[in-house]
Amino acid sequence: MRSVRARAAIGATLVVAVALVAAGLAVLSVLRTNLIDQADLQAEVAAREVAGQLALDTAYADLDLDDEEDHPVQVTDEEGRVVFVSKGLRAISGTASTGVSPVPSASAGATPSPGDDDDGDDDDGGDSARPARGEVSSDDPDFSDGTATVDGKQADYRFAAVEATTPAGLTLTVHAGAPLAAEQEAVNTVRGAMLTGLPLLLAVVAGVTWLVTRRALRPVEGIRREMAAITASEDLARRVPEPDSRDEIAALARTTNETLTVLEASVERQRRFVADASHELRSPIASLRTQLEVAEAHPELLDLPGAVADTVRLQVLAADLLLLARLDAGEKPGAARLEVGALVREEVSQRTGDRIPVTVEVEAAEGASYEVNGSRGQLARVVGNLLDNAQRHAESRVAVRVAADGAGVRVEVRDDGAGVPEDERERIFERFVRLDDARSRDDGGAGLGLAIARDVATRHGGTLTVHRAPEGGAAFRLWLPYAAAA
Repeated sequence: MRSVRARAAIGATLVVAVALVAAGLAVLSVLRTNLIDQADLQAEVAAREVAGQLALDTAYADLDLDDEEDHPVQVTDEEGRVVFVSKGLRAISGTASTGVSPVPSASAGATPSPGDDDDGDDDDGGDSARPARGEVSSDDPDFSDGTATVDGKQADYRFAAVEATTPAGLTLTVHAGAPLAAEQEAVNTVRGAMLTGLPLLLAVVAGVTWLVTRRALRPVEGIRREMAAITASEDLARRVPEPDSRDEIAALARTTNETLTVLEASVERQRRFVADASHELRSPIASLRTQLEVAEAHPELLDLPGAVADTVRLQVLAADLLLLARLDAGEKPGAARLEVGALVREEVSQRTGDRIPVTVEVEAAEGASYEVNGSRGQLARVVGNLLDNAQRHAESRVAVRVAADGAGVRVEVRDDGAGVPEDERERIFERFVRLDDARSRDDGGAGLGLAIARDVATRHGGTLTVHRAPEGGAAFRLWLPYAAAA
């Protein structure tokens, strides 16, 4: 019951069952209505034939009755007394008559003719709803259900009541019946066939739904097994099977494989990050330990400036690793409004120990300042990292230019160094990546500055790219979108 196949099979079976029951009831209703209409027509024809003979003043004994066994006839007078019954009729119900046998005055051998008016009333001023003398009522007959016993056999009938007035002015009501046995037999046959075929049809629907659902979900089971195997083996290089179909299951398999690819790359990146961080931390720690051990044995040989430098490098590296961890955890940059030109000027003014003086150029903004939304500390870190990189590679000039660029502001940091080869312009933004001419511990850094700068720029909705500067060196372009309107 918990599987999709079972629920689909049960649901489909219930839906089909409800539809078939509703359709079966509708068919039986239509069939019963049509058969009853046919019985009504037969009963009306028989009643009108007898009524027509009575309107022509035919004596009861001379009435021509066709098929008295199938169409029993009863005639009553205005008071509901039975004045004539067909041969073999012994009991009847559903005609609202007082009995089945003729009244004493109309018994066998003494049955009066319809032309005899017992009350002698030949007045034409009777009920206007009654047919005229010698005529049969043209109104629709009244139909009723009842039973009749003919030749000792009781059966259900459909009776039609038709009025006729004799030439003598006597109004008689003719009740003629049509048997309902054929209707009942037909309805019972159809009902039995439906009740017999319904379980078989539902079993077929349930079985087909089960098989079709199992076949449709077979790729899902393959995906589940492969994902379980990947989880157990922790081998993210494996992929789930992709079916050849172009349905939702194939899309699920492709999405799952894409997720595994991203997850594998993320795990591999984290592994490299841990390995590179361990390597970067090991060198200054080992150097600092060596200096402390030498100082312990020979205090006069203590290299205090070197120990301080290694400690500072450890502090910077730890801060970089902590910032990267926060960025990877999805830390939001914040929504403070910052003026980029003022931020750049402040960051440059605090760099008093730079090897090369930094020139700053902020173009005048037309009608507004260069305001952006973000974290002041993180954006200042980006500018500082770009300036550190420029100081490391410049020969005699480092320049910063702030200008408008479309829907945002562009901060460009240029130097006149050797520049960045075109095939390395994306790789330098990877973590712990340093070009060959910047691998020394003192000059090259840990290779995290540019990676941090791009991550921060991306999380602020901006970009960071590198190009060739007019001076021949590198030109790093930081683009940030303008602050959203309040």
